[in-house]
Amino acid sequence: MVSVEPLIIEGHTFIATSVLLPKTTLLTISNDKGYIMCGALDVALLNNRLVDRHIIAGRAVGVKTIEQLMNAPLESVTVEAERLGIHVGMIGAEALLKMV
Repeated sequence: MVSVEPLIIEGHTFIATSVLLPKTTLLTISNDKGYIMCGALDVALLNNRLVDRHIIAGRAVGVKTIEQLMNAPLESVTVEAERLGIHVGMIGAEALLKMV
């Protein structure tokens, strides 16, 4: 099952997506500039092999719901996210607000 819903954070609209898979759930919260995601995100791949795409993204591990993703500290971020002031340890919702 796939769930896609708008999510408002301090007046800014993001898209919350959950994909239920066998034994795991993929979670993302995004806007047109970037996204945060659950532990399935491979930040090293984005920073190394896809660096020319300038992807703004962050990864939180151990989260099982969109609410947890919004409130979890980011475990890793892309180089482009760092350029926006998004850093490891920043809470998901704070990182998203840097993407507006």
